[in-house]
Amino acid sequence: MKTISLKNSILVSAISLAYLLLCAWLLGFKTDQLFLVGVFNVMFYASAFTRKFILGFLTFVIFWVIFDFMKAFPNYNFSTVHILDLYQREKSLFGINDAGTILTPNEYALKYSKTILDVIAGFFYLNWIPVPMLFAAYLFIKNRMQFLQFCLSFLFINFIGFTVYYLYPAAPPWYVQQYGFDANFHAGSSTAGLIRFDQYFGVNIFGSLYAKSSNVFAAMPSLHSAYPLIVLYYGLKNKLGLINIYFATVMLGIWFAAVYSSHHYIQDVLAGITCALSGLFIFQKVLLKTEWFNNFLAAYKKLIS
Repeated sequence: MKTISLKNSILVSAISLAYLLLCAWLLGFKTDQLFLVGVFNVMFYASAFTRKFILGFLTFVIFWVIFDFMKAFPNYNFSTVHILDLYQREKSLFGINDAGTILTPNEYALKYSKTILDVIAGFFYLNWIPVPMLFAAYLFIKNRMQFLQFCLSFLFINFIGFTVYYLYPAAPPWYVQQYGFDANFHAGSSTAGLIRFDQYFGVNIFGSLYAKSSNVFAAMPSLHSAYPLIVLYYGLKNKLGLINIYFATVMLGIWFAAVYSSHHYIQDVLAGITCALSGLFIFQKVLLKTEWFNNFLAAYKKLIS
């Protein structure tokens, strides 16, 4: 991959243009889309190393594109939205008795929130993007095959999670706190408890992140809870020693923050964990045992090596 053929240049340009046109048609033009195309093209043409890097990270690009396009096809148009039943089940399974009143863990956390916990939860929740990305970058440098397996596992588990989103649209706890139990398809996304982190530091980190959310009714499973588990699995697999303690701490912290901030029920977190474990099992025990997939991995590795 020292030189770029005219055929590949035309292909990249055609895909870039087609993506932007499709975005304009389905979603309306946004600078995020132009930024994504710009970064991809700059890295593709800058050097052989950056070209291999961005092609290796193509799985994350695909993830972002699919996540973004979900805005054009809301899951509540395909299945019944679950609000009250999810809330009642959470209270039944994990309810906390507060002076004779049964509260969900989210309601209890909201009632007894503390600034120190707001800050801790916010810092942990910020890790769901950089930790998988930085870990992937590390594997890209150290072990290209493990890098590919990690990235493709990540994408595969997202496919599972996105499928559940459409089969079981679910409202997050903050939705009940703000809108009650009726389905409001015009409701915007919310930073929920994470707003207290933004307010404490005088920033708009979570506010800007959740403004890009694809769907209010996509709380089950919590993929935020799945991602650090994928990282920990591959960290253990690659025998990273003490760094795995950090990965495990981040994982537990994100699980706590998801519930504390009212972004997810405990059920959502457990569903995210189940999603990650089942996805890893299928990937390791089924996909990696098939000839066609191993041939694909070998070809992909050659492309980015």
